[in-house]
Amino acid sequence: MKLHSNHPYHLVDYSPWPLMSSFSVMMMMTAIIKWFHNYSMSMFMISLPLMILCMYQWWRDIIRESSYQGLHSKEVITNMKWGMILFIVSEVFFFLSFFWSFFHSYLSPTMELGSLWPPKGINPFNAFQIPLLNTIILLTSGIAVTWSHHSMIKNNYTQSYNSLLLCIILGIYFTMLQAYEYIEASFTISDSVFGSVFFIATGFHGLHVIIGTLFLIICLIRFSKKNFSSYHHFGFEAAAWYWHFVDIVWLFLYTLIYWWSS
Repeated sequence: MKLHSNHPYHLVDYSPWPLMSSFSVMMMMTAIIKWFHNYSMSMFMISLPLMILCMYQWWRDIIRESSYQGLHSKEVITNMKWGMILFIVSEVFFFLSFFWSFFHSYLSPTMELGSLWPPKGINPFNAFQIPLLNTIILLTSGIAVTWSHHSMIKNNYTQSYNSLLLCIILGIYFTMLQAYEYIEASFTISDSVFGSVFFIATGFHGLHVIIGTLFLIICLIRFSKKNFSSYHHFGFEAAAWYWHFVDIVWLFLYTLIYWWSS
């Protein structure tokens, strides 16, 4: 491998992981369809370890290029930052489609809904119980990850590690409470457009919380391996940006779907 060149950009080596990851994701989606329709998890149990293995080895190579081979120069990191920003913008429009569906039905409920919102027969959640607790948890986790980031910049690695660990614990706690909320729900995803919008919007947000928590756990492991410094920690910075995006989306979900709809 050429470690030195006459330009500051990183030209990646040939890697099998993008192709393998594409096949594993396609296999995973096929397996989920088979699971839902034929009630068979055999293909899913094969595709899940394959996808996790591809993820692990691809991320391992990127971490090696960044932390040990020094291939992520200032220009490379700048481009990665723009890539992360554009990814978050795409996620904003992803959730915007759910809010569009919500307002379409909320502002002008049809006769099939009883010209009411929530529709007749739907008993929505009390916004000042578990949803409010989850809001406090996510806002606190956002403060914790910001505290961790600023402590890292100040070379206070003990505080940075502890606050990042606190953020991860709060993220797991949020997921547990949301799972409990789903179990106790008096309506399902098939109960009118309200149930569909509620479970799709909050469910995808919950999936993003799980992904963000895994993102932060990887950062915590890298932290313990001394992969980050006060000036070289974009992997953690990207995770923090993603977590703040998750926090902001939840504030809109809480305000509109939990509080306003109740």
